[in-house]
Amino acid sequence: MIKNRRSKFFSYYKPYLDIFIKDLLAAGVVAAISLIIPLIARYITNSVLGSDISDKFLVIIELGAFLLVLAVIEFMATRYIMYKGHIIGAKMERDIRKELFEHYQKLSYSFYDNINTGQLLSRITSDLFALTELYHHGPEDLVLSILKMLGAFVILVQINSQLTFILFAFVPIIVITMIFYNKRLDIAYKAHKVNTAKFNERIEDNLSGIRVVKSFGNERFEVDKFESYNDAIVETKGRSMKYMAGYTAIIKFITTMLTVIIIIVGSALINKDAMVIGDLVAFLLYINNFVDPIKRLVNFNEMYQDGLTGFSRFMDIMETVPDIKDSKNAYDLKNVEGYVEFKDVSFKYNDDLPMIFSNVNLRVDDGEYLAIVGSSGAGKSTLLSLLPRFYETTSGDIMIDNHSIKDVTLNSLRKNIGIVQQDVYLFAGSVKDNIGYGKDDASDEEIIEAAVLANADEFIRQLPNGYDTDIGQNGVKLSGGQKQRLSIARVFLKNPPILIFDEATSSLDNESEKVVQESLEKLAKNRTTFVIAHRLSTIKNASRIIVLDEDGICEEGSHEQLLESNGTYARLYNMQFANN
Repeated sequence: MIKNRRSKFFSYYKPYLDIFIKDLLAAGVVAAISLIIPLIARYITNSVLGSDISDKFLVIIELGAFLLVLAVIEFMATRYIMYKGHIIGAKMERDIRKELFEHYQKLSYSFYDNINTGQLLSRITSDLFALTELYHHGPEDLVLSILKMLGAFVILVQINSQLTFILFAFVPIIVITMIFYNKRLDIAYKAHKVNTAKFNERIEDNLSGIRVVKSFGNERFEVDKFESYNDAIVETKGRSMKYMAGYTAIIKFITTMLTVIIIIVGSALINKDAMVIGDLVAFLLYINNFVDPIKRLVNFNEMYQDGLTGFSRFMDIMETVPDIKDSKNAYDLKNVEGYVEFKDVSFKYNDDLPMIFSNVNLRVDDGEYLAIVGSSGAGKSTLLSLLPRFYETTSGDIMIDNHSIKDVTLNSLRKNIGIVQQDVYLFAGSVKDNIGYGKDDASDEEIIEAAVLANADEFIRQLPNGYDTDIGQNGVKLSGGQKQRLSIARVFLKNPPILIFDEATSSLDNESEKVVQESLEKLAKNRTTFVIAHRLSTIKNASRIIVLDEDGICEEGSHEQLLESNGTYARLYNMQFANN
């Protein structure tokens, strides 16, 4: 698993390998120039200023010109690093985000049942930002640090081995410091990521349910909860910053002590004629070349921990294998007539929970209008969620036109099924956008025709901008009945041979229910239709009604037949109308 993650980590460099190599070469040029400049300063101090300067004026001009050329080259290389490096990072972030979002689309209902949207949002935003910072800054910092440290070591040994020994004696101290803080930073960053995800989850939950919050007057309660999550972020961020502050302070203390020691020892060596002043100047300049890599390593260490934590959380999602996917030899489901059969179907959500229903056998002819009723928790919605494979059957099989739904592609299966639910979700955007969601290439005429069929055209034209009216997040500017008719228009446009109405009118008032019911009946004409109904009065005209309980189908027949049998359906019907 670790090996696979490592290869996955580096795979994102592949499309940009040529630019990445040039970026590292540019970093090498910057490192080389920073090593050359102290050597030139040493030469000027020892060889040029140590003799008659009038004889060396031309040399100084030449060296000045050479330094100017180096400065221009360094400017160009640095600009390339800063621009191209960030471009690579941005493109890699785009690629990773796209891959993660595509994976989100593949995961089934069961995955989303167990994780909050805020958690997923955090992984595709803040986590990926930290990761791409590591991708494009990390290699640059490593190249610059390694080249500067190795180059400085080789040069300084040639200048004075005694001072070089003192300089590099501090390396183990720095390495030990890094190892000491490394584990603590990793733990702190992971805790911070978790708290950030929970924070996003809390905000998303609050804003999605803001009307419920206000209806209960719980604004203060929500603010208090928000503050606790906000404080948790500060606490974990403070912990990581505490470790980073200690780390940085120790490194700074070490480098300051190093400079002081070099000045003292170097001065003593000059006093004994064991060293010339130009060598000490070069040494002091090289200390910056020694300190700079340390600073970069400090930054890299922070980036590494933060980015690696983000990558780990990214891979946790990517390694979540979709439990529902196309079989190896899956084929498209075409020319569907609408014959549906459930064969010994049983289902439970996971191994730790009991069966929702067992051994359901059901045949539905093409074009038949079938209603499903039962007490709350009997598994009505769950049963029909198995048809488009939102969940997988625990045992048994479901056939459409004698094709097992497990043998056909998910996309073609779901293209042939239209669903109208009680809880309508409309996307932020216009009326036209939301109806057009039912068909990618729908023309304006097709969208209007679908709206007319759904009894929605009249109210749409009365909106401020008609079909171009922005309806807000989840259609907040529309009534429940209007939202439901848009969702029906969306299914009209999709034009599937099989329909599922999942308590589509149960939350509407009587007037809206009548209009929506009329639209649903129009939509169901000549299509195989499954209806889950809370209001039993809406399914009197169903060609067949089945009653579901935990053991499966306990009753079956027409409205009149089921009332005459005086069983579960009759009891539910009488209870409902006794309350009216």
